[in-house]
Amino acid sequence: MQQTQYLIIGASHAALSALQAIRMQDAEGSITLVTRDDALPYSPTVLPYVVSGRSAPERVALKDGVWFEQNKVGFIRGAAVTAVDAAAKRAKLSSGEEIAYAKLLLATGAAPILPPIHGLKDVRFHVLRTLDDAVGLHRALPQTKQAVVLGAGLVGMHAAENLAKAGAQVTVVEMQPRVLAGYFDAEASAIIEAAFAAKGIKLMLGAKVSRCETAGKAVRVTTDSGATLDADLLLVAAGVAPVTDYLAGSNVAIDRGILVDDSMRSSVDGIWAAGDVAQAKGFYNGEKTLNGILPSAVEQGRIAGMAMAGDPALKPWPGGVPLNTYTFFGQQAVSVGSQDEGEVVRKEADAKHYLKIVMQDNRLAGIFGINAPFDPGVMWEIILRRIDLSSVREAFIKDPQKTARTIMSKTWR
Repeated sequence: MQQTQYLIIGASHAALSALQAIRMQDAEGSITLVTRDDALPYSPTVLPYVVSGRSAPERVALKDGVWFEQNKVGFIRGAAVTAVDAAAKRAKLSSGEEIAYAKLLLATGAAPILPPIHGLKDVRFHVLRTLDDAVGLHRALPQTKQAVVLGAGLVGMHAAENLAKAGAQVTVVEMQPRVLAGYFDAEASAIIEAAFAAKGIKLMLGAKVSRCETAGKAVRVTTDSGATLDADLLLVAAGVAPVTDYLAGSNVAIDRGILVDDSMRSSVDGIWAAGDVAQAKGFYNGEKTLNGILPSAVEQGRIAGMAMAGDPALKPWPGGVPLNTYTFFGQQAVSVGSQDEGEVVRKEADAKHYLKIVMQDNRLAGIFGINAPFDPGVMWEIILRRIDLSSVREAFIKDPQKTARTIMSKTWR
């Protein structure tokens, strides 16, 4: 049986950030990193570009074999964790191998949700969560004439755009009354919807799929209103859920994800979790929440790695703040923070531009824009640092980008 001081399950941003944090404090302790993907580590954010063909799958690796060798890390790919014996401190892999660990980080991410649609599991469909998924979707583009996408979140909208650009007639079916409902209000969503409609993409909003079945070579989708859609490609993009099935019987506390404290420690001694699988404190109300974005994965991984290695410089998790950037047909939409934790101090929109600023007690709570000039990363930091904007409130509302950059130059030291 293999033994390791630090066992990391997962190989994307949270896992790699933790690995680097461990090595900053512990240069020699043995580290083993295991991933279910049969590929070098990659970022999920690159998958739409693999689908479109802009990025070759063999060129998207975040780290290569040499990097793992240089950092004295055992890298096992193509093996998923199937069980964790927390009492014995052992993890079992799909390969049948068992690894004994002293400290374990679970960065197993999330997997696509399959909605309870009658017949769905009996028809051919795609999802988009892994590099293999992206490669498969890319290969299917040239043969696709009619496509149906279930879900109008970020994954579904990215895929719909790529399918349309490849020449397919695309219909997006979404239960919510607008696209990207988790990120934008109705006015902002309407701008995005208009851009898709102008490209010939049909949006069926407020619609629910009740049945899927095979009809010749096509997949037939029926909505609750009785409308039918035939497609030679069906993409299910109905959201994701943390991968935690391997923890059955482990006594690790799970709600929607693995419950963790402010050092990313789980309820079981010696086990941490970070990234999409972790349910950690939210920024606004302190309630445990999932915050599946890249910056949070990096920070949670760093905190977990520092805690695992006993780094005295560790600072606790400040809470999750949503941040999403979305590019569509050459335009950019940005969502940072919350729309519900304060008052709207500025809101304006026209056919192609949108800006909304939400403040609470002279602190930024959220900022949302379409083709609006501001730096999402800087705004994210202003929210996280709870910067008091009272002395520059009016200037910030008038020109958030210029004022934020001034604040950054004085504060980021």
